[in-house]
Amino acid sequence: MNFTFQSGVQKLKEYMNILKYTGFNPEQHKAKIEIIAGFTTFITMCYILAINPAILGESGMDKGAVFTATAITTAFATILMGLLGRLPFAQAPGMGLNSYFTYTIVEQLGYSWQTALTITFIVGILYTLIVVFNIQKYILKAIPINLRYSISVGVGLFIAFIGLRNAGIIVDSPSTLVEMGYASNKSIIAFLGIILSGFFLFKKIKGGLFISIIICTIVGIPFGITQIPDNFSVISLPSSVKSTFCAFDFSNILDTDILIVILTVLFICLLDTMGTLLGLASKTGKTDANGEIERMRGALLSDSIATTFGAMIGCSAVTTFTESASGIAEGGKSGLTSIVTGVLFLLALFFSNILLIIPLEATTGSLVIVGVLMISEINKIEMKDITEALPSFITIISIPLTYSIGGGIMLGILTYAFIKIVTFKIKEVNIAMYVIATLILIKFYLDSIDAGYINAL
Repeated sequence: MNFTFQSGVQKLKEYMNILKYTGFNPEQHKAKIEIIAGFTTFITMCYILAINPAILGESGMDKGAVFTATAITTAFATILMGLLGRLPFAQAPGMGLNSYFTYTIVEQLGYSWQTALTITFIVGILYTLIVVFNIQKYILKAIPINLRYSISVGVGLFIAFIGLRNAGIIVDSPSTLVEMGYASNKSIIAFLGIILSGFFLFKKIKGGLFISIIICTIVGIPFGITQIPDNFSVISLPSSVKSTFCAFDFSNILDTDILIVILTVLFICLLDTMGTLLGLASKTGKTDANGEIERMRGALLSDSIATTFGAMIGCSAVTTFTESASGIAEGGKSGLTSIVTGVLFLLALFFSNILLIIPLEATTGSLVIVGVLMISEINKIEMKDITEALPSFITIISIPLTYSIGGGIMLGILTYAFIKIVTFKIKEVNIAMYVIATLILIKFYLDSIDAGYINAL
């Protein structure tokens, strides 16, 4: 009996020794609380398993393969965050980045999804190099704080707009570009999702967005929106990622548009993750006296490596999810919370049949609510100074109206640089911003020549 007891104590010590690599301290943290926090984060953000295949599926990718890639990538990224960043944050294919993948790179620019995956792969490699050489701190300083906030707001509007368009609530118009759609089964299901998502958020129900999606999916069955295949089963083996594994196409990689897209996606990845980390870290006690995150490089490195890995198996770029705040609110303080969340995403692989029958209209409520959460950043923008407010407004309104995150960012940067010049506030702008603005002007000029709108000088 004594031997058994000593063996148990020894195993417990080994277990606790492993946990130290997640930043878990038994004197400060409780394993039970960290586990509950990890489960809460999973429930709050598992809607990505339904939405990401739906969005990337519109680019021509196999939804089953994307589901598997999404679950594996999210698990890999989140567990890596727990080990390298030792923070209670979950990572997954970013909302906004997946929209950019499908609606800008594929639909608007006309490239294949294989090319879009190639772009994501290159972004992951460049992102990793930037973090390894600690270049991200200089990039962060170059981008004005108000533009960072406005990008988040603009992307939020863009995501909500996409959700409303997918549901037929907003439709094309030959005279006004867009207009209100007619009532239909699709729009009824989508509107139900919006109301339910708002209600669950108001009641602070954990996993409310996911519950809303499930309810809309069930209600969609008699409406003919949800299609259940023959021989349907609840539990199934994960779909193969053979069709998307390393499906790269480097043939167009030196095109001017591709190079701009690479820089845009890289820029968004950096800002999204940095912004989320800065916004959440203060609630975990992981910041120093200057408000800087203790293991910022480790957190960014997990993001960049996961983006590279995700592209290899068929997924859009990865970012840190703000839904991690739900786990933090439950008491998650260490990387153990992240590891628990990651393991749960691996288990979700065996429930793909349920998640893949979810129609696009059922996700509208979640897309709109994500937009609501992202638009809250507008309160942080300096509106009293017109040289800050104008570029921010241009960025916000241009992202949804140009149907391009990159387009909105470029117009915002140009506006910022020029308004500072004409108001004699040149010194307020980082030199890197002027370099970026110059490159954008050259890009617009070359595009106009190609389109035949202006003649070459």
